[in-house]
Amino acid sequence: MTLFILVLLVIIVLLGVKNIRMQCITRPVFSFFKRVLPPLSDTEKEAMEAGDVWWEAELFRGKPNWDTLHSYGRPQLTEEEKAFIDEQVMTALTMIDDFNIVQERKDLPPELWDYFKKEGFFALIIPKEYGGRAFSAYANSTIVSKLASRSVSAAVSVMVPNSLGPGELLTHYGTKEQRDHWLPKLASGDAVPCFALTGPEAGSDAGAIPDTGIVCRGEFQGEEVLGLKLNWDKRYITLAPVATVLGLAFQMRDPDGLLGDREEIGITCALIPTEHPGVEIGNRHNPLNMGFMNGTTRGEDVFIPLDWIIGGPQYAGRGWRMLVECLSAGRGISLPALATASGHVTTKTTTAYSYVRHQFGLSIGQFEGVQEALARIIANTYQLEAARRLTTTGIDLKVKPSVVTAIAKYHMTEMGRDVLNDAMDIQSGKGIQLGPKNYLGHGYMATPISITVEGANILTRSLMIFGQGATRCHPYVLAEMEAAAMEDSSEALERFDNLLLGHMGYGARNALSSLWSALTASRFNSAPVSGETKQYYKDMTRLSAALAFVTDLAMLVMGGDLKRKEMLSARLGDVLSELYLGSATLKLFEDNGRQQEDLPTVHYVMQLRLQRAAKALYGALRNFPNRPLAYAMRALVFPLGNHFNGPDDKLTIAVCQSMLRPGPARDRLTHLCPDFEGDKGGIAEVEHAFIAQYKAKHLYKTLRNAQKEGKLDRKQANDALYAQAYELKIITEAERDILLEADRLRKIAIAIDEFETL
Repeated sequence: MTLFILVLLVIIVLLGVKNIRMQCITRPVFSFFKRVLPPLSDTEKEAMEAGDVWWEAELFRGKPNWDTLHSYGRPQLTEEEKAFIDEQVMTALTMIDDFNIVQERKDLPPELWDYFKKEGFFALIIPKEYGGRAFSAYANSTIVSKLASRSVSAAVSVMVPNSLGPGELLTHYGTKEQRDHWLPKLASGDAVPCFALTGPEAGSDAGAIPDTGIVCRGEFQGEEVLGLKLNWDKRYITLAPVATVLGLAFQMRDPDGLLGDREEIGITCALIPTEHPGVEIGNRHNPLNMGFMNGTTRGEDVFIPLDWIIGGPQYAGRGWRMLVECLSAGRGISLPALATASGHVTTKTTTAYSYVRHQFGLSIGQFEGVQEALARIIANTYQLEAARRLTTTGIDLKVKPSVVTAIAKYHMTEMGRDVLNDAMDIQSGKGIQLGPKNYLGHGYMATPISITVEGANILTRSLMIFGQGATRCHPYVLAEMEAAAMEDSSEALERFDNLLLGHMGYGARNALSSLWSALTASRFNSAPVSGETKQYYKDMTRLSAALAFVTDLAMLVMGGDLKRKEMLSARLGDVLSELYLGSATLKLFEDNGRQQEDLPTVHYVMQLRLQRAAKALYGALRNFPNRPLAYAMRALVFPLGNHFNGPDDKLTIAVCQSMLRPGPARDRLTHLCPDFEGDKGGIAEVEHAFIAQYKAKHLYKTLRNAQKEGKLDRKQANDALYAQAYELKIITEAERDILLEADRLRKIAIAIDEFETL
């Protein structure tokens, strides 16, 4: 007891007496911190400072406030947005023939281009005072998803002007003159925009773009003015072949000091009419055979006035931050919308196809091997819809959640790929034979485009999610880094001392919380709800504390080396991502009114999220370079081992059974893939067959019972079977006609296209 009291007194003195604390703890720790501090490039610093933190910060700090999550509200469409979707979007869907777009035209038909321009599809984010529609991020996402349910090419053509591009940059940063001149033209479709960022030498490392703008004097409209001489070579630029106005990112330099004493001004964005002398719109690319416009643009010694810089000369050198902030919003809308559409399409068609496609005398949806893949499709689609809603909610709250949108971009596009892979496995020949009836093939072909653009997925996972999240979301690290960068050393030490005590308490709390939760199976953690989802909140709180604890030690021990340990940081980023996706799932369940029909799917998704989060955390500890510390952390985080096992077979079967029938649960999970007259893509055919066969299920049961009793022959064609059953008065004439019609629709649904020649 005496020894314990002495140790306690020493700790109290060390921490409580400021002068002693400063000399014995703060100063050595500060010196160590400055030594291991990860060096940040200018572009990394700008990316770190751009955007906002949001719900991900709660998850990262070890004690999420679940009431905050529920307070964000349910995303809803306005009456104007609903009317646009019910009228203009549905009309556009009837005009889409994706086989014609991709295989024959390699372009949208002129009437569809005209309709998009006339009805304001390219003006979804432009303010109303300029003729735009000023729709919410949720509405924007919904519109793109519904278009993508019938044509990726049409959806991409609409989403690009409403994502990263001149419209968004002008709205946020343009001068009054620029907004007044360009936004009405963009809103009416008189101007078609593209934005050129990527080039042969700068893809993921956009900060290294070699394209230049040199400050000089030149002639413009008959007068000598101060401007820029531009040289650029860009590729992969969507809408470039048809663009009338070009947004351009380049490195701005002032070697002659015409603007001041800064020679290297930095990345700058300008807006240039494509008819301007020297602007070259090059040839088209062929992005996996899709029909949307994508190509090159080049320019050599093109002179523009300084006023063409977006935001005017005062925004010279601020282009990278502008791009990062705008990209963070666009990344959370456009590509996740395409991925969610893939989920809705595959769930709608694959549940229907699994019901109407028979093998060995049974619907293939009754085979457990098929059910395993089908359950993944359904669960991933629920997750995609949940993440789409939560992410657009954040954007509509006027935050710019760069980490959240990076999570959405990476994980949702990967899930989009997964659902299409599983759907192709189940629908097999129906999915691989291209033709007007094939509703999977073009989406399957286009999936790698989403994986690649707006930051390659490997980069997003291994560098961006954790790299930004660890620093931006941590309650102390960013402030400590700022203190370390201060020029006044005494003031820096004073500020660091104030932060250090809080940081130490934060770390100790997370370590103890992680251990206590692991030993008690999270039983004493709080949850904002009761019922079957309560435990998931508790388990996510446990993993949140564990992530915060492990991250703290990883940053302390590895410092700047951590960002070079990409596999390790990617795993820690995966933990944060899985917690975010799980949050979205629980919120969707609450927003939908806790529908009991959705519970099997919610259980499947949440058990999968927890399993993957724990696996990623376990993997990070297994590969942590400091082995003694790794063993100590594992003893605190997983003292009894990792028991997050994921969904079992019984739950997998229950998920499938809940969706192999028409009803509200299936409608909620497929509403972005609507039914309509004039559908040219085969989706309506398989849906009509599914509805017809489901309505006749009692008749099929009657026939099977008669076959078991020996009244009907087992091996005969359906037409003959129905005729025999009618003759034996097992079914009535009206019932025979119902069966014949259902069988006619089934044959149409499972049919594939044939061609005389290719």
